[in-house]
Amino acid sequence: MNRIRSLALPLAATLAAGGLTALAAGPAQAADVNVVRNGGFESGLANWSCSNGSGASASAPVHTGAGALKATPAGSDNARCSQTVTVKPNSTYTLSTQVQGSYVYLGATGTGTQDVSTWTPGSGGGWQKLSTTFTTGPNTTQVTVYTHGWYGQPAYYADEFSVFGPDGGGPTDPGPSLPGAPAGAAVSGQSQNGLTLSWNAVSAASGYYVYQDGVRVQTVANTSTPVTGLAPNTSYSFQVSAYNAAGEGPRSAPVTGTTTGGGGPNPNPSVPKHALTGYWQNFNNGATVQKLSDVSAQYDIIAVSFADATTTPGAIAFNLDSAGLGGYTVAQFKADVAAKKAAGKSVILSIGGEKGTISVNDSASATNLANSAWALMQEYGFNGIDIDLENGLNPTYMTQALRALSAKAGPSLVLTMAPQTIDMQSTQGGYFKTALAVKDILTVVNMQYYNSGAMNGCDGKVYSQGSVDFLTALACIQLEGGLDPSQVGIGVPASPSGAGSGYVSPTIVNNALDCLARGTNCGSFKPSKTYPSLRGAMTWSTNWDAKAGSTWSNAVGPKVHGLP
Repeated sequence: MNRIRSLALPLAATLAAGGLTALAAGPAQAADVNVVRNGGFESGLANWSCSNGSGASASAPVHTGAGALKATPAGSDNARCSQTVTVKPNSTYTLSTQVQGSYVYLGATGTGTQDVSTWTPGSGGGWQKLSTTFTTGPNTTQVTVYTHGWYGQPAYYADEFSVFGPDGGGPTDPGPSLPGAPAGAAVSGQSQNGLTLSWNAVSAASGYYVYQDGVRVQTVANTSTPVTGLAPNTSYSFQVSAYNAAGEGPRSAPVTGTTTGGGGPNPNPSVPKHALTGYWQNFNNGATVQKLSDVSAQYDIIAVSFADATTTPGAIAFNLDSAGLGGYTVAQFKADVAAKKAAGKSVILSIGGEKGTISVNDSASATNLANSAWALMQEYGFNGIDIDLENGLNPTYMTQALRALSAKAGPSLVLTMAPQTIDMQSTQGGYFKTALAVKDILTVVNMQYYNSGAMNGCDGKVYSQGSVDFLTALACIQLEGGLDPSQVGIGVPASPSGAGSGYVSPTIVNNALDCLARGTNCGSFKPSKTYPSLRGAMTWSTNWDAKAGSTWSNAVGPKVHGLP
């Protein structure tokens, strides 16, 4: 959310329009060797050079073994870590590494032909493999390979860096000896929220990775494991792979299991079928300073912005900025929360924002988030929470946290999300995975259709922000990607001052709502079907709306509430 600045990469339009594409890399030939030294970072940063001291040896997280690279961008430095390897002229090499983080690049320069690179826009929710190939020139005997992050992003991690190809005569790491694919995968022990997965042991395996719907969710030492936190009456696909010091072997054949009980999306009963969401600022940045009681009655969900991080990983607190809000007291705030709820509104606490630093990357921090959020809901009367983490999230542990909170709060929990456009371009993104994983308890995803530059629509075409096509074609990705229409909302700035870019007039918002719900007032893009149960719209913020004379809520609110 645009507290000051959302992520707005200058290259977003280029990437969306075609950009950098990972090349499919075939397996190395039998005679190939790994010409990179210390590619698993088991010897710290030996043989590696990182810009401006940005690199460090990490013992966690690691993909395999005991070490990994941690590199932290700072200022104008993108934390580039490189190594020069000895290669053979006129030869093809396969370059790959496992990475964790947002906007991590892998590449090679000085190839003598065409330099190559690939990248991941992933939200930092787990290890992802980057791979590409390069061919050396007729006189090339050395090539520099590298990885780097992106400006303004958190630290990234890399492990299992390799360059396989003909031996160029220099020092090399030993070739791989990977374990085989596990056989005999089976599902048993079905319950409403869990399954048990088992498989046959693999020779030379140090442990096993469990994948749920293509996402790694567990690392286990044995040949069976319970899988919990699942939705009732839902089918899941599982695969298992074995790993050892050489790396991860191939995955098993997929096996499917289905939980028992009832299921399906559960739009929160306290929220109207069509709802208007507004973010309320707990700070003064030039917009109108408001008490909650000042917020327009058009808003059905009011997201209090923002929760604060604590010294306990994953845990949150809420500190009312009484001084910045003209002496607004905690007692008045709590009374206003209660009054809004009595009027049929939902008041939720937003976690994150542009400056948010809350990280949920393991079971302990997931538990801390659930426990602290529940305590704040009880203390202040919040109906639920909003996830607005703009520096990535881990879908496995965020899902764990949200399900733990749901277990405490029950069906009255209001759960919303406000991802950036790039977070919802693919169902493989961490945000999208999380939304689908908690679909049965999710109220609405109000994606931020601003501060992003051009993006791909669901038809594969590129659309520029600020148009009705940008709103409808990007909403279509979520609508066709698995979310129920009642879980999709359109998030826009309330005024040009509310965001760095992407403001659209209320008329364009209303046209987009008509296009999606009724099939009318569309631009050049028209969805193949209508979504009459579309949840509604969101704005940043109620304060900027008030500053502009409530123009946005007075125009968009009635349109939302009048949807079919």
